[in-house]
Amino acid sequence: MQTKRRWLSPGDDPLVRAVARLPARVHVKLLVAFVSTALLVVGVSLLGLRLLGQSNERVATLGTLQERAFAYGKLRSDALHVRLLLSENVAGDFHKSIGADELTERSAAGTLAVDQAIASAVTEIPSTTFPDILGFVPPPEDESFLRRIRARAQELSKVMQRIIRVAPGVDPTPLRTRSERLAVDLNQLATELANASAARSDTVIAQNARAYTSSRNLFVGVAAGAIVLALLLGFVLSWSLIWPIQRINFRLAAIASGDFSGHVDVANRDELGALAINVNRMNDELQRLYREVETASKHKSEFLANMSHELRTPLNAIIGFSQVLREGISGEVNAKQQEYLDDILTSANHLLALINDVLDLSKVEAGQVELQVAPFSLQDALERGVSMVREQATQDGVQVVLHANGNPDVVVGDERRIRQVIFNLLSNAVKFAPAGGQVDINATRANGEVTVSVADTGPGIAAQDLDRIFEQFQQTEVGASQPEGTGLGLALSKRFIEMHGGRIWCESVLGKGSTFVFTLPAGKA
Repeated sequence: MQTKRRWLSPGDDPLVRAVARLPARVHVKLLVAFVSTALLVVGVSLLGLRLLGQSNERVATLGTLQERAFAYGKLRSDALHVRLLLSENVAGDFHKSIGADELTERSAAGTLAVDQAIASAVTEIPSTTFPDILGFVPPPEDESFLRRIRARAQELSKVMQRIIRVAPGVDPTPLRTRSERLAVDLNQLATELANASAARSDTVIAQNARAYTSSRNLFVGVAAGAIVLALLLGFVLSWSLIWPIQRINFRLAAIASGDFSGHVDVANRDELGALAINVNRMNDELQRLYREVETASKHKSEFLANMSHELRTPLNAIIGFSQVLREGISGEVNAKQQEYLDDILTSANHLLALINDVLDLSKVEAGQVELQVAPFSLQDALERGVSMVREQATQDGVQVVLHANGNPDVVVGDERRIRQVIFNLLSNAVKFAPAGGQVDINATRANGEVTVSVADTGPGIAAQDLDRIFEQFQQTEVGASQPEGTGLGLALSKRFIEMHGGRIWCESVLGKGSTFVFTLPAGKA
């Protein structure tokens, strides 16, 4: 499962590893990434400006076409107006031709006014086809229409002048027929010109719509592509830097925990690659030193174990013969000799305790101690410990109190080792408690643990010494001034408790005493 996780990790991506292998420093890679991102932003911006300029050009073109279509529409409207007026007068002459004299005479004045209005309107049409009146220069395809419109308008204007000047009694029907035909041509030309201009406007509008859609899609696509490229670049570059750091961090964590079996696999050819090489060198060197230290520690432990065992034999003989001499079995001894023998026994017992502690500690470090786990009564172990220190406590004026609140009774463990821990804590508490002081022992069971505490009213321990006192041959200034101190009791107690899967610590306030606490898993009896 671990192999699958690493195979799926971003750091193993081929592109990431390819970037990592580039022979460039980290700051160069970062600079390239920043410049590339900036160029992408600039490229997208320039494309947007270009598309915006094209859109403005299309809008300007469309505005010109609309202006042209408006002018041509007005021209068509004028031509249509003229045609309609001519149609009205032609109809009047038609009534006259079929004998409606009275009707024609009544409308003669109106017909003349209409003819004059037509003549005036037709006269103005040619002038509206020139650029100065249109407001723009017509394109060549429009100019041909405009020339023909001017020609028809000028010819129609002449015909209308002749119609206005026709003598009474002369039939104007041929002239009106001709004028109507000219008006139809004029209107048709103006209509064609206006329709062509409107068609071009519609075409440009459709082209603008298509161009807008195309430009929008192009801009969105390019912007999305730039974002994807920027994200891909950031992803690749960041993981080409992050993944080596993570691997180096994992390896350093493993080294800190004592695992020297692996190496950092980093493909980078930059500062991180050099760092990984140095970490691997450090790992190999630490592994070599650790093996040497481990071998030396093993030899030291074996030597101390063997030496301690060898020292106990002559020391037991010294203690035994000193006791025989002190009891007078070999003859009477005087007071001075009795004093010397007491000193010999006291020193020999202290030395034997020191040798036993060194032997036990050496066996623990050499892995030669096996716990004899079995159910036993913690209450009995505590009472025996109190009994063992009661005589010394009475001599020093210290009261030892075993409290019965929440006593856990039967527990599972190595009774001899737990009793040794209890005795070490009680003897230290009695030794440091002042005359008139008190030592309190409590034992409780909660949350799957058995907790035993030994509190004294001694001088207390400084905060910086609370962890140090559990190390070998380490004592506080007050402890070093006490006789018969070895600095091994708490170290041994810590080893034994940890072998049981428990914890041990000290809580203390200077001038108010100390409380040593240890826990054991509350196994089923």
